[in-house]
Amino acid sequence: MSKQNYNNHIRFYYPHHFIFYPLVAFLIAACIYLMGKIPDEKILFGAMAVMLVLLAWLSFMMRQHYALNNQNRIVRLEMRLRYFQLTGKPFEPLEQRLSFGQIAALRFASGEELLPLIERAINEPLSPDAIKKSITVWVPDDMRV
Repeated sequence: MSKQNYNNHIRFYYPHHFIFYPLVAFLIAACIYLMGKIPDEKILFGAMAVMLVLLAWLSFMMRQHYALNNQNRIVRLEMRLRYFQLTGKPFEPLEQRLSFGQIAALRFASGEELLPLIERAINEPLSPDAIKKSITVWVPDDMRV
């Protein structure tokens, strides 16, 4: 696996992103095409297209909701542990002053960079993207999708 950095830190779940969604998009396009080709069945193919759009939307929302809520909890707990290991102090008082996006971006920082970046994120305040761009030694997160 290649070394993780700002340019390659985004990950995909291949069955979902590259099989399910393209297949649903193809089926929606086919229904729209068939609406024009077979006028007598326009309502049927239109209804099928609407149902497929709703299925894709529901699939996206449910997958995002459950997976990201769990991953967000894990990211917060990971940052609490890392901060405590580095300082011996709880992270919760600082956590309240940071957005979740900032906390998620900070998890990529090495131990040497983490504490100064936390201070910068609070004081400047840095966007999550600016935090990631500031990191020189990445701690990879190869499991988050």
